[in-house]
Amino acid sequence: MDLFDLSGKVAVVTGGSRGIGFMIAQGLLRAGARVIISSRKEAELTDAAERLRADGDVTAFRSDLSTEAGCFALTAQIADQEPLVHALFNNAGAAWGAPLEEFPDSGWSKVLDLNVRGVFHLTRLLLPQLRAASTPDDPSRVVNIGSIDGIRVPARGFDNYSYSASKAAVHMLTRHLARDLAPDILVNAIAPGPFESKMTAGLLAQYGDEFGKMAPLRRMGRPEDMAGVAIYLASRASTFVTGAVIPVDGGISSLG
Repeated sequence: MDLFDLSGKVAVVTGGSRGIGFMIAQGLLRAGARVIISSRKEAELTDAAERLRADGDVTAFRSDLSTEAGCFALTAQIADQEPLVHALFNNAGAAWGAPLEEFPDSGWSKVLDLNVRGVFHLTRLLLPQLRAASTPDDPSRVVNIGSIDGIRVPARGFDNYSYSASKAAVHMLTRHLARDLAPDILVNAIAPGPFESKMTAGLLAQYGDEFGKMAPLRRMGRPEDMAGVAIYLASRASTFVTGAVIPVDGGISSLG
């Protein structure tokens, strides 16, 4: 038995058109899963789906998960195509940065609506498909994408107050759902450190190579680093793991 084989499984990856979501989707495809990706921007979504099809069976749905209605719409599209969902990766997210004295209320609503409420609503609405796919030996999975900024206080100059608060909320929501959905559905979180994405583009432009060198491993995360932990959490290899928040950060969170 190959513990990491995902053949025959269906995975949903929100925010799958770029960055960490694209890395996850590509890794799952290469492990044998069929993958549904979603994103808000049609052009980026279409381009990502075309690139991912080199690695397997991909379906793409445009969606705005910052509202309950948007979560309902995506759930309906998924249900029309797939009666079973073996793994849901809640990756879609937003960030906002501004000095404390200038931080606007809109920087809270935008970030919390997508990063926390969207995760909760989509998970809740996909429970029928997740439960239908679950077996006693291989439960279905929900994997939430948190952040090391939800584990430790960001460095000075990283004025992402609503983002760090939202990711801490994602980590606690993960634990809460893990307790309530066991044993049929395992719920875990990945807490990424520095990876190349649109969200980190500004930091990379400002700090260059030094951004990645903040980590004890002295480099940025690579696509295979994210793909590896995603495959693990979706596969039979992790059937005794739930309620975990796994840092994938090159050791940054170990620094306190």
